This record gives sequence, C-alpha cells and structure tokens, in this order.
Amino acid sequence: MSASNLTVTLGDVAAAAGVSVSTASRALSGNAKACRISDATADRVRNHARRLGFRPNLLARSLQSRRSGLLGVVVPDVANPFFAAIAKEVTRGAEETGRSVLLADSGESSDREVKLVAELQARRVEGLVVCPVGVDSDHLEAANAAGTPVVVVDRGFRGGSLPTVTSDHRGGAERLVEHLVGLGHRAIGIVQGRPGTLPNDDRLRAARRTLAAAGVPADDVPVAGDGFTERSGYESAARLLADRPDVTALFAFSTPNAFGALRAAAEAGRSVPDDLAMVCFDEVPHVEFLRVSLTAAAQDVRRLGRTAAEVMAERLETGRPPRRRRYTVPVKFVARASSGGPLPGAGARRTRSRELVPAGAPR
Repeated sequence: MSASNLTVTLGDVAAAAGVSVSTASRALSGNAKACRISDATADRVRNHARRLGFRPNLLARSLQSRRSGLLGVVVPDVANPFFAAIAKEVTRGAEETGRSVLLADSGESSDREVKLVAELQARRVEGLVVCPVGVDSDHLEAANAAGTPVVVVDRGFRGGSLPTVTSDHRGGAERLVEHLVGLGHRAIGIVQGRPGTLPNDDRLRAARRTLAAAGVPADDVPVAGDGFTERSGYESAARLLADRPDVTALFAFSTPNAFGALRAAAEAGRSVPDDLAMVCFDEVPHVEFLRVSLTAAAQDVRRLGRTAAEVMAERLETGRPPRRRRYTVPVKFVARASSGGPLPGAGARRTRSRELVPAGAPR
C-alpha cells in the first residue's frame, strides 16, 4: 500500500462519485441492495474507490455496523485440490462483496468441524460456507438459527433447512456405470468414499440401480472403502481385487480413491485398462496427463464454489433465506483411456462425452 492511500478518506470517494458520505459508506459495505443503493450507484462508488486506492478502516466499520466483514469457510482437507478450488471460488465471491475469508480445515473430523464452527462464530463471521464431514447437521442448524447464515456445499444433508449446493451425484454415477456396461462389463467393483455422506450414498444407490437394470443383483456388486482418500482407495481396492478376482472394472468414487486403486491394481498384476477398466467420479487438474488418463464424471468445481458464494451473498444482502434449498450443478462425462475398449465378444461401442443436466439445475 502506498503512503498516499492512507490519506484517501471516504469523503474523497463520495466527492469523486458525486454522492453523500453515507451513500458511499453503504455502497462499499457489501450490502448495497439491502440499503437500497442502485447497482449503477454502487458500481460508480466502487470504481472511484479502486481508482483512488481507498482502503476502509475495517475495525471502525465493524464496530459501527456490527458486521465483521468476514466469511468463514470450512473444508475437510485444504490440500485436496477439489476443496481448494471450492474455497478459492468462495473467496473470490466474498471479495466481490467486500468481505474477507477465514479458511479452516476440519481434517475430515466431525468433532473438529463442530469446534471450528463455534470458533468462527465467536469471531463474528457474517456467514459460514461449509463442506461437511459427517451426516450430523445439528451444529450447522444451530449456527444458522442463532443468526449466522450457513450454506452447505458438496456434502449435503437429506433433511434440514440449510441451503445446499451439490453436484449431480446420481446422474454422474449412472453415466459412468452405463459406460462400463456398454463396454460389456458386469463384474464391476465399487471403491466407495465415506459411507453415510450424501455424495457417497447417492453415487452408490445410482450405481446399484444401473447395474440392476443390466441384470446384476445388488448382492453381486462388491463394495469396499471408508473414505475419499488415496489410502482408503488403495486398501479397499486391494482387498476387493483379492476377494473378487473375477472383477473386470472398478468404479472409484473420487480421484484420490482412483489414485490409490491404480496402485493396488498394479501391485495385483492387473494392468489398467488392458486387464482392468477403471472410471472415477470427480476430477482434479492434470488427470488427463496420467500414464493412463482417467475416464471421469467431472464435477464443475468452480461452479460449485461460485454458486455457494452467490447464495451466501444473496442471503446476507437481503436478510432473507434463499429462494431455493437445493442447487444441483451438472457434471460432465469424459471418456478417456482408463475404461479401455469393449470386452471381447461384448459387441459394445464407445460412448461420447455429454453434460448431465438435471431438471431444475441452475444455468
């Protein structure tokens, strides 16, 4: 920050924009709509503030407005590119409304998540965007009821009142299994993530339903895994391949699961895709550059984070609950090398990439 920026006052910005000091203050508060400031006026004030290099006194503004200017974001693992991308988009959205983000890592621990939510409330964050770890939403419902708006992203809950932004888990899983079935596979093993979470259970139900339609009873579908991690993917795939050597394909519920499963397959002497086909839900950067690029149901991670940020911004600006409770983001099926070609005698053909757009999805 240059020394001159320290001398620029709110009055200077107001004079440059041709508005009163109180109007300039409201326009820069991040709550222009709630304050009945037109978009054109708010944009003009913000543009002049940027041009002049104005930096608000955040402490004074917080004390005066009783708003901290902070948004809390809690993710299960900041080192995971998927959650890092969500946090990045939420941060961008927060900055566009004049807020900063406090990012917290729950470490895939439900107890730690509860503790972090309480700590962020104590820091007077204006809202919470949370990628939950478990299936219990009581602490988030309590925070929301106490006046700290909560938006859930990725791992939602089946009940409750919290606005939730998720991918089309069912549609993506159905498309991946249809692809494998179309290539002639019936003995498909599932390397799942964390049982009980909405993404995991929706994907599992959809996979079983699609296999049942192809004549494979649910009891004949081997399932293993207890987390969305490389370690879980490795251990569960190793166990599954040892117990069911007849398996010809694996469906991993996340890219980390797939990375672990690839190692397990190699150690078991199963070459992907020659001896074992593999598909995965989720996609992280550079998967197309792996030795065997992964066929995937690619989540639009940027859109997940951006939608969560927009839902939170609307909630904070209007002071009212969002118009909708569920926001479903489409996924895109991408066929790559890991699923291989048709099994001998299957008479199948390669499927083409297409976007899965569920009814009522945001555009």
